[in-house]
Amino acid sequence: MLLAGPTGLVGREMLRLALAARVDVHALVRRPPPPSPSAPGPVPAVSNLHWLTVDYTRLPELPPATEAVCALGTTLAVAGSEAAFRAVDHDAVLAFARAARTAGVRRFGVVSALGADPASRQFYSRVKGETEQALRALDFPVLIIARPSLLSGDRGSLGQPGRPLERLGLWLTRPVAGLLPARVRPIPATVVARALLRALPASPPGVRIIDSAELHKLGAP
Repeated sequence: MLLAGPTGLVGREMLRLALAARVDVHALVRRPPPPSPSAPGPVPAVSNLHWLTVDYTRLPELPPATEAVCALGTTLAVAGSEAAFRAVDHDAVLAFARAARTAGVRRFGVVSALGADPASRQFYSRVKGETEQALRALDFPVLIIARPSLLSGDRGSLGQPGRPLERLGLWLTRPVAGLLPARVRPIPATVVARALLRALPASPPGVRIIDSAELHKLGAP
Protein backbone atom coordinates (compact mmCIF):
# COMPACT_ATOMS: atom_id res chain seq x y z
CA MET A 1 0.00 0.00 0.00
CA LEU A 2 1.06 3.57 -0.75
CA LEU A 3 0.09 6.06 1.98
CA ALA A 4 0.30 9.85 1.69
CA GLY A 5 -0.09 11.87 4.87
CA PRO A 6 0.92 9.23 7.45
CA THR A 7 1.76 11.82 10.12
CA GLY A 8 -1.67 13.48 10.20
CA LEU A 9 -4.66 12.68 12.37
CA VAL A 10 -6.26 10.09 10.06
CA GLY A 11 -3.01 9.09 8.35
CA ARG A 12 -1.32 8.14 11.62
CA GLU A 13 -4.23 5.85 12.51
CA MET A 14 -4.23 4.41 9.01
CA LEU A 15 -0.55 3.60 9.32
CA ARG A 16 -0.92 2.06 12.77
CA LEU A 17 -3.83 -0.16 11.72
CA ALA A 18 -2.23 -1.20 8.43
CA LEU A 19 1.02 -2.20 10.11
CA ALA A 20 -0.87 -4.16 12.77
CA ALA A 21 -2.64 -6.01 9.96
CA ARG A 22 0.77 -6.81 8.42
CA VAL A 23 0.10 -4.71 5.34
CA ASP A 24 3.27 -3.68 3.52
CA VAL A 25 3.20 0.14 3.61
CA HIS A 26 5.24 2.71 1.69
CA ALA A 27 4.58 5.91 3.65
CA LEU A 28 5.30 9.26 1.97
CA VAL A 29 6.57 12.10 4.17
CA ARG A 30 7.91 15.53 3.34
CA ARG A 31 10.66 15.60 5.93
CA PRO A 32 12.43 12.94 8.00
CA PRO A 33 12.54 11.59 10.56
CA PRO A 34 8.83 10.82 10.90
CA PRO A 35 7.33 10.09 14.32
CA SER A 36 6.53 6.58 15.47
CA PRO A 37 3.21 5.33 14.07
CA SER A 38 2.07 4.34 17.54
CA ALA A 39 3.71 6.68 20.05
CA PRO A 40 6.16 9.59 20.36
CA GLY A 41 9.80 8.59 20.22
CA PRO A 42 12.22 6.86 17.85
CA VAL A 43 10.91 5.20 14.72
CA PRO A 44 10.56 1.48 15.45
CA ALA A 45 12.13 -1.16 13.26
CA VAL A 46 9.10 -2.53 11.44
CA SER A 47 9.75 -4.83 8.52
CA ASN A 48 6.57 -3.89 6.64
CA LEU A 49 7.08 -0.11 6.91
CA HIS A 50 9.07 1.80 4.27
CA TRP A 51 9.47 5.58 4.57
CA LEU A 52 9.74 7.69 1.41
CA THR A 53 10.82 11.32 1.78
CA VAL A 54 9.31 13.23 -1.14
CA ASP A 55 8.52 16.64 -2.59
CA TYR A 56 4.94 16.65 -3.86
CA THR A 57 5.79 19.21 -6.52
CA ARG A 58 8.14 16.70 -8.16
CA LEU A 59 7.29 13.22 -7.00
CA PRO A 60 9.65 10.41 -7.96
CA GLU A 61 8.49 7.12 -9.42
CA LEU A 62 6.66 5.31 -6.64
CA PRO A 63 7.04 1.60 -5.80
CA PRO A 64 4.59 -0.73 -7.56
CA ALA A 65 1.36 -1.16 -5.60
CA THR A 66 -2.28 -2.06 -6.13
CA GLU A 67 -3.75 0.06 -3.29
CA ALA A 68 -3.17 3.63 -2.13
CA VAL A 69 -4.70 5.97 0.43
CA CYS A 70 -4.34 9.75 0.55
CA ALA A 71 -4.83 11.40 3.94
CA LEU A 72 -3.21 14.72 3.04
CA GLY A 73 -4.96 17.82 4.30
CA THR A 74 -4.60 21.15 6.06
CA THR A 75 -6.75 24.16 6.96
CA LEU A 76 -6.82 27.74 5.70
CA ALA A 77 -5.60 28.94 9.09
CA VAL A 78 -2.64 26.55 9.14
CA ALA A 79 -1.79 27.02 5.45
CA GLY A 80 -1.88 30.80 5.74
CA SER A 81 -3.47 31.54 2.37
CA GLU A 82 -5.92 30.14 -0.14
CA ALA A 83 -3.07 29.38 -2.54
CA ALA A 84 -1.11 27.47 0.11
CA PHE A 85 -4.22 25.54 1.14
CA ARG A 86 -4.95 24.58 -2.47
CA ALA A 87 -1.34 23.47 -2.95
CA VAL A 88 -1.88 20.78 -0.31
CA ASP A 89 -5.53 19.78 -0.53
CA HIS A 90 -5.73 19.84 -4.32
CA ASP A 91 -2.32 19.90 -6.02
CA ALA A 92 -0.46 17.51 -3.71
CA VAL A 93 -3.41 15.09 -3.58
CA LEU A 94 -3.60 14.95 -7.37
CA ALA A 95 0.17 14.65 -7.74
CA PHE A 96 0.11 11.63 -5.44
CA ALA A 97 -2.90 10.13 -7.23
CA ARG A 98 -1.25 10.45 -10.65
CA ALA A 99 1.98 8.91 -9.37
CA ALA A 100 0.00 6.09 -7.74
CA ARG A 101 -1.87 5.43 -10.98
CA THR A 102 1.46 5.18 -12.80
CA ALA A 103 2.70 2.78 -10.10
CA GLY A 104 -0.15 0.41 -10.92
CA VAL A 105 -2.62 1.32 -8.18
CA ARG A 106 -6.13 0.08 -8.94
CA ARG A 107 -7.83 0.90 -5.64
CA PHE A 108 -7.45 4.47 -4.40
CA GLY A 109 -8.93 5.91 -1.22
CA VAL A 110 -8.97 9.58 -0.23
CA VAL A 111 -10.02 11.48 2.89
CA SER A 112 -12.17 14.37 1.68
CA ALA A 113 -14.71 16.25 3.82
CA LEU A 114 -18.40 16.65 4.56
CA GLY A 115 -19.88 19.19 2.16
CA ALA A 116 -17.31 18.76 -0.61
CA ASP A 117 -18.81 20.35 -3.73
CA PRO A 118 -17.06 21.91 -6.75
CA ALA A 119 -19.94 24.40 -7.01
CA SER A 120 -19.82 25.47 -3.35
CA ARG A 121 -19.46 29.16 -2.50
CA GLN A 122 -17.27 28.19 0.44
CA PHE A 123 -13.64 27.98 -0.61
CA TYR A 124 -12.77 24.97 1.55
CA SER A 125 -15.69 22.86 0.33
CA ARG A 126 -15.17 23.98 -3.27
CA VAL A 127 -11.52 22.90 -3.30
CA LYS A 128 -12.43 19.55 -1.76
CA GLY A 129 -15.10 19.09 -4.41
CA GLU A 130 -12.77 20.08 -7.26
CA THR A 131 -10.21 17.59 -5.96
CA GLU A 132 -12.79 14.80 -5.92
CA GLN A 133 -13.82 15.74 -9.45
CA ALA A 134 -10.23 15.62 -10.69
CA LEU A 135 -9.66 12.25 -9.01
CA ARG A 136 -12.65 10.80 -10.83
CA ALA A 137 -11.05 11.83 -14.13
CA LEU A 138 -8.03 9.60 -13.39
CA ASP A 139 -10.25 6.54 -13.90
CA PHE A 140 -9.08 4.35 -11.04
CA PRO A 141 -10.93 1.02 -11.29
CA VAL A 142 -11.99 1.65 -7.68
CA LEU A 143 -12.12 5.14 -6.17
CA ILE A 144 -13.26 5.49 -2.55
CA ILE A 145 -14.03 8.98 -1.28
CA ALA A 146 -14.49 9.32 2.49
CA ARG A 147 -16.37 12.43 3.60
CA PRO A 148 -16.03 12.59 7.39
CA SER A 149 -17.66 15.20 9.55
CA LEU A 150 -15.65 17.03 12.23
CA LEU A 151 -12.66 14.85 13.13
CA SER A 152 -11.76 14.11 16.73
CA GLY A 153 -8.38 12.90 17.95
CA ASP A 154 -5.21 13.92 19.74
CA ARG A 155 -3.53 16.47 17.48
CA GLY A 156 -1.26 17.60 20.32
CA SER A 157 0.68 14.33 20.23
CA LEU A 158 1.36 14.94 16.54
CA GLY A 159 2.97 18.31 17.18
CA GLN A 160 0.42 19.92 14.87
CA PRO A 161 -0.64 23.58 15.17
CA GLY A 162 -3.84 24.08 17.08
CA ARG A 163 -7.14 24.30 15.22
CA PRO A 164 -9.31 26.67 17.33
CA LEU A 165 -12.47 26.25 15.24
CA GLU A 166 -12.16 22.47 15.37
CA ARG A 167 -11.71 22.54 19.14
CA LEU A 168 -14.68 24.88 19.49
CA GLY A 169 -16.85 22.65 17.33
CA LEU A 170 -15.94 19.56 19.33
CA TRP A 171 -16.58 21.39 22.61
CA LEU A 172 -19.98 22.66 21.48
CA THR A 173 -21.15 19.29 20.15
CA ARG A 174 -19.82 17.10 22.97
CA PRO A 175 -22.91 17.43 25.24
CA VAL A 176 -25.32 16.60 22.39
CA ALA A 177 -23.18 14.37 20.19
CA GLY A 178 -25.39 11.34 20.77
CA LEU A 179 -28.45 13.30 19.62
CA LEU A 180 -26.95 14.55 16.38
CA PRO A 181 -27.55 12.72 13.08
CA ALA A 182 -24.63 10.39 12.36
CA ARG A 183 -23.89 12.28 9.15
CA VAL A 184 -22.82 15.42 11.07
CA ARG A 185 -21.74 13.92 14.39
CA PRO A 186 -18.00 14.32 15.19
CA ILE A 187 -16.09 11.20 14.22
CA PRO A 188 -12.85 9.77 15.65
CA ALA A 189 -9.94 9.63 13.22
CA THR A 190 -9.46 5.96 14.12
CA VAL A 191 -12.97 5.18 12.89
CA VAL A 192 -12.33 6.89 9.55
CA ALA A 193 -9.04 5.05 9.10
CA ARG A 194 -10.57 1.68 9.99
CA ALA A 195 -13.49 2.26 7.61
CA LEU A 196 -11.17 3.08 4.71
CA LEU A 197 -8.98 0.06 5.34
CA ARG A 198 -12.05 -2.18 5.32
CA ALA A 199 -13.58 -0.54 2.25
CA LEU A 200 -10.45 -0.55 0.12
CA PRO A 201 -10.33 -4.30 -0.68
CA ALA A 202 -14.09 -4.88 -0.47
CA SER A 203 -15.59 -2.16 -2.69
CA PRO A 204 -16.86 -3.05 -6.18
CA PRO A 205 -15.54 -1.29 -9.30
CA GLY A 206 -16.52 2.35 -9.65
CA VAL A 207 -16.67 5.41 -7.41
CA ARG A 208 -17.85 4.90 -3.84
CA ILE A 209 -18.64 7.90 -1.64
CA ILE A 210 -18.77 7.08 2.06
CA ASP A 211 -20.38 9.79 4.17
CA SER A 212 -19.82 10.17 7.89
CA ALA A 213 -22.88 8.11 8.84
CA GLU A 214 -21.57 5.13 6.87
CA LEU A 215 -18.03 5.72 8.13
CA HIS A 216 -19.33 5.38 11.71
CA LYS A 217 -20.84 1.99 10.86
CA LEU A 218 -18.05 0.68 8.67
CA GLY A 219 -15.30 1.77 11.07
CA ALA A 220 -16.89 0.53 14.27
CA PRO A 221 -14.54 -1.60 16.43
